Amino acid sequence: MEKHEVQEKVKKVVANVLKLDPDEVVDDANFIFDLGADSMQSLELVAAFEEEFDIEMDEDKALAIQTVSDAVTFIASYL
Repeated sequence: MEKHEVQEKVKKVVANVLKLDPDEVVDDANFIFDLGADSMQSLELVAAFEEEFDIEMDEDKALAIQTVSDAVTFIASYL
């Protein structure tokens, strides 16, 4: 899967889980400070990424991800 495909899917998942307009989900957006994710939503994001990409992520490492761009890079490394 190409990185731009991962990026589009990540943005779609984030917008869906956080109930945001997809245009708000930009590469450098911080999940907590810019997009308003709380700890429960962070766990929901990890689960949604795992389901969308059919992967199993290390939860501690996944929860350390801060931005949309970081998530794209992290998920791409699993694929």
